[in-house]
Amino acid sequence: MAANRQIYLLTRAWNHLSMWMCAVLLFLSSVVLSGCGASETVVEVALHPTKADIIYIATNDYIYKTRDGGTHWENMSAGMTHSRVIALAIDPLFPANILAGTKGDAVFKSYDGGQRWVSRRTGLHEVTISSVVHQLVFAPGSSSHVWAATSLGVFESHDGGESWAKRMEGMKEVLMVLSLAIDPQQPQTLYAGTSGGVYKSVDGALNWEKVNTGLVAPDVLKSSRSLGVTRIKVDLFNPDRVYTATLQGLYRTDNGGKSWNRIAESLPDHMLIEVLLDPQQVDVLYVGHREGVSRSEDGGVTWETRNQGLTNMNIRALAMSDLDSKVLYVGTNGKGLFRSADSGQSWEPVPLWSKEPVS
Repeated sequence: MAANRQIYLLTRAWNHLSMWMCAVLLFLSSVVLSGCGASETVVEVALHPTKADIIYIATNDYIYKTRDGGTHWENMSAGMTHSRVIALAIDPLFPANILAGTKGDAVFKSYDGGQRWVSRRTGLHEVTISSVVHQLVFAPGSSSHVWAATSLGVFESHDGGESWAKRMEGMKEVLMVLSLAIDPQQPQTLYAGTSGGVYKSVDGALNWEKVNTGLVAPDVLKSSRSLGVTRIKVDLFNPDRVYTATLQGLYRTDNGGKSWNRIAESLPDHMLIEVLLDPQQVDVLYVGHREGVSRSEDGGVTWETRNQGLTNMNIRALAMSDLDSKVLYVGTNGKGLFRSADSGQSWEPVPLWSKEPVS
């Protein structure tokens, strides 16, 4: 009897120890996997211009990087403040240089592929805690010429983001700039999506002119912030054709902004977060919205939903590979990152897990 009781007590102790060990292992695994888990919201995706396996993402908390196509992720936020990163831009000529726009703390730059970040706000003294850097854009083929769309206007840098100068001549009635686009054939031509609609410059942002016909009616201009110009893209094949994604639908001009027409009325959702133009196929474009991803092959007239494999339709970021336009990535609002290798016909999750955060 004593022997049986001893065996019972030993068995019970072992069971408790096993449960405790499992709990410890589960806790340790949650620590290792925390910070960039499958439930993360991905607000920005930046793809390396020449190396397909290198990807940067921004979540609501940190910047992460993978060097192997998403098998392993690292927290790359050393030197950053706690301000959310909502814009990333990779130097097209020297990809180790990366710019990050934040929600409240101006611009940061990394010179070593994201290992460490330093604040670069010379000339951005007005961009205070209440401001937002919505987008960062390198001029075509340039490593030094960069533009920033901020809640306090357009800023320009000629030294890779080291210093900035405000460029708002002609935008006297507006302040917030949400998006910028550069004509790849005529880099002196820029479009800006603002709180007062769309503006155009043909002299490198020295002067801006309002180009709102068909886009924002004059009598509702004061309330046009609700239009929410989220992205502007210039057609590579026809620079007079420009697409404007807004929170109230998609617009297109075929005459360089002189007049706009609303298109894509058949989209399942008109609160658009992004528009992408395929640089290898004429009239092929994608939009991301709260109901997933949609693709058009006729310049935005007709659309096809491409959501197979997505477990979250609320898209927060949409990116296309410079190396292969069939390869797309989406960041979702709570389910992490997804990748498509067939122009969005099917999607697969890219599990997000990270090493311990960089201190």
